[in-house]
Order: sequence, then C-alpha cells, then structure tokens
Amino acid sequence: MTVIIKSKSEYREELKAILVDLTKNSKKEATCLQSDLHQNIEDPNVFILHEVWKNKEGLDLHNKQSYLLKFIQTSELFLEEKITVFTTSRIG
Repeated sequence: MTVIIKSKSEYREELKAILVDLTKNSKKEATCLQSDLHQNIEDPNVFILHEVWKNKEGLDLHNKQSYLLKFIQTSELFLEEKITVFTTSRIG
C-alpha cells in the first residue's frame, strides 16, 4: 500500500511527527511486514507512506486500530488536499 499525504506548509513539522508515530505504531502490529515514511525532496510538504501487510485480514485489522482512526479523524486540519491511497500487489 502506498499513501500520498500533502501537508499545509504551516503544519508540515507537526504532521511529520504524527506520521512518524503512526509508522512506529504500524510496525508493532503482527501482520505489518514493512512501514516506511518518506518525504519528497522536491516538495517537502509531500509525505509518502509505503506499507506491506502479510495479508488482507491484517490490513483490515490495521484499518480499525484506534491510533489510525484518530489520525484519520483529526488529520484534515493539517492537509493541503485529500489523502491518496493506492492498494497494490507486487508483480516483480
């Protein structure tokens, strides 16, 4: 799964800290195989979260975690635009 998050400039550092914590919490989940946070070099307001989950059930459970639900409910203040989520499968 790849998630693109664009921050408002004035909230970039605050959102970055929240996303770092979100990534740490994801890594604690048993079915999380990978959770990496990246920041775009050309536009530092853009964050890219890349996650790999063991299976769909694990991802479904992740999507119900209180820390993730809280982020989704409160993140609108920090965002320049709607979060884009790509759910993908590896082909190579």
